[in-house]
Amino acid sequence: MEQLDHCRACLAPKPYLFLPLGAHPPANMFVRPSELEEAQPSFALNTQACLHCGLIQVADQIPADFFRQYLYVPSGATTMHHHFDELAATLSRVAEGGLIVDIGCNDGLLLRACNALGCRTLGIDPAANLAEIANGRGVEVHVAYFDPAVAKALRTERGPAKVIVTTNTFNHIGDLHLFMEGIERLLADDGVFVIEVPWAKDLLEKNEFDTVYHEHVSEFSLLSIAELGRYFGLDVVDVTRLPIHGGSMRVFLRPAGIAEPTPEVGQMLAEERDGGMLVAATYDAFADRIGRVRTDLTMMLEDLKRQGLKVAGYGAPAKGNTLLNYFGIGTDALNFLVDRNPLKQGLYSPGMKIPVLSPDAIAREQPDVLLVLAWNFFDEIREQQSEFTSRGGRFLVPLPEPVLVG
Repeated sequence: MEQLDHCRACLAPKPYLFLPLGAHPPANMFVRPSELEEAQPSFALNTQACLHCGLIQVADQIPADFFRQYLYVPSGATTMHHHFDELAATLSRVAEGGLIVDIGCNDGLLLRACNALGCRTLGIDPAANLAEIANGRGVEVHVAYFDPAVAKALRTERGPAKVIVTTNTFNHIGDLHLFMEGIERLLADDGVFVIEVPWAKDLLEKNEFDTVYHEHVSEFSLLSIAELGRYFGLDVVDVTRLPIHGGSMRVFLRPAGIAEPTPEVGQMLAEERDGGMLVAATYDAFADRIGRVRTDLTMMLEDLKRQGLKVAGYGAPAKGNTLLNYFGIGTDALNFLVDRNPLKQGLYSPGMKIPVLSPDAIAREQPDVLLVLAWNFFDEIREQQSEFTSRGGRFLVPLPEPVLVG
């Protein structure tokens, strides 16, 4: 298994190891009923920080080709529909009629919204199962891993892209410099590259350790994106803070010299430096807090079981599997998980092998407490589960610190 001894973004040597999470199966490798007795492949999950640019990264890379079949889809959350409608309007203005390319287009939710605004679009995604869903929504998808060769072929066929966008895909890329070579080839000379990813500073401040898993090999600071962009003649010219996924950022890069950075860019960079993102002690303190969360949450679950209460999990996201596996929470604590994504229903969570059911199971099985693993959508979940709360059901929200919510 390949291990990194340098930063993926700025290439600085010797990243600082601050949170070794042990061995985990890939967080989206759900288990079929016929596979329950088989041992799952698992890989070390070591979390490092680059003290030169503030990138948080997984040192250990799982074997290639994992994403040919993929189980996460954004369409399962109403929040994501509204989010992508707003982003589509932004991209439409920026593109000015030019080609919009979405790398990691998933089930086509964003590009469908762009198409509704009359945009010219093309998706790129390696997951053939999701490309079929996108095609059904009228979204054209080129099924492939994005690299310089794919970029060159598409530019020859379609011309340069006025906008290239990637939402929650950039953090999946093992070789960022190879990926950026492709961006350099496909982007128009006056184009815009838009990256939307969780913000590493929010991860640190809100104890969001579970957003680290083998598929999420990087959690970005703005400084790390700026350093990476410079290698390829791209400047960060704007950034927007977003509440989505526990705190994210939308970063706009353009070829050097085209535009001056907005004041928000300088402000965010200063916040990262002032917040200690280049200091080892910041990461040590984070690891200590996660240790306390682990102790508190497992004790709360044990107490609920001692009271004879039935506990289930809401959501089966990849981040939830990092939390379950690292904290050792299995079927002794949770009777089942529910998830709105039909691709996961009828399967078992990787590692802990907890059954995943439809949300209908909440009314049928009558759990007393729901551990909210999809905490980034808690407001939406609470609104959907008014019947659960009206009969006295409570939510156990694990992060930033475990709390029971009535």
